[in-house]
Amino acid sequence: MASRLRRRKSSPWLITLLLLFILIGLCYAVIRVYFRAPDQKDDSVMIQRVNGPVISEDLTDEEAEALRSHYERKPDFWTILVSGRDDDNGGTDTNILVALDVQNGRVFGASIARDTKAFINGKNHKINFAYNAGGMETLADTVSDQLGIPVDYTVLVDLKAFQALVDAVGGVDFYIPIDMDYEDPYQDLSIHFSKGTRHLTGAEALKVVRFREGYASQDIGRMQTQQDFLKAVAKKMLSPASLTKLDDYCKIFVEYVDTDLTVGNLVWMGTQVIGMGSDAIEFATLPGDWKSPYIYLNQEEVLAMVNEHLNPYTEDRTAEDLNILT
Repeated sequence: MASRLRRRKSSPWLITLLLLFILIGLCYAVIRVYFRAPDQKDDSVMIQRVNGPVISEDLTDEEAEALRSHYERKPDFWTILVSGRDDDNGGTDTNILVALDVQNGRVFGASIARDTKAFINGKNHKINFAYNAGGMETLADTVSDQLGIPVDYTVLVDLKAFQALVDAVGGVDFYIPIDMDYEDPYQDLSIHFSKGTRHLTGAEALKVVRFREGYASQDIGRMQTQQDFLKAVAKKMLSPASLTKLDDYCKIFVEYVDTDLTVGNLVWMGTQVIGMGSDAIEFATLPGDWKSPYIYLNQEEVLAMVNEHLNPYTEDRTAEDLNILT
């Protein structure tokens, strides 16, 4: 039976990323990091690659102007794909496309379910396979192709960073929503927790957020647990006691986070977000329906979300710009 993915108002991976922006700023301010906005990308490649009209010398002046207008960028607007790497199979468990609209003072994060149907290297796959197939470049291209908009920059977070952050704050008290029992000798993975509140170390927390089998809807249930736990981590990281560990947080970022943004870019963007305030931040999940083995995106609802929150262009995208698989 189809299960519609609902809108959510919070996304812990993004909250954690924004927190890292703040921490990086504090760590590097003493050495006078050069703050600067990220470059805005040249979309000539985007015009050719993502369902747009092919550039041709035979275009009339009117056609060329219409094409240019369709891909004219908004000022101070960037899209950033934030992904969490899954150590088990090389894919990405968590993918969030973040739109940072500095001119209008807004941040929007769209979570992309790992089972979303995607076309990768000539075959149908779940979208989390894209990273395994070709790294962040292939994953970004896949997301861009589906949504008809560019992915300007990428941020990849290793699951080891999650474990290290939990240990750095001294563990976290967390309510485990269901009984968890799972054994996988091939991965040397043993998960056994009873429903209820307990204090979790980094290694224990990683098991809790990786557990899938006991939820009515495996990935959606696990995503909610991950979100709830990472919010608890972020809250503890912001406590006065934890702010004495800024050096530890910076070392974790340097060791476990890969991005094509510079430190100066991250600090600049972090200061912009801080100035916007929490009310300017909103999150949702790309709307779709589950029909084994995939989640099929709803083209009409996705298009509406893209144009309202994620589109970096001055003109609205059309259904022809998107490439939603059925």
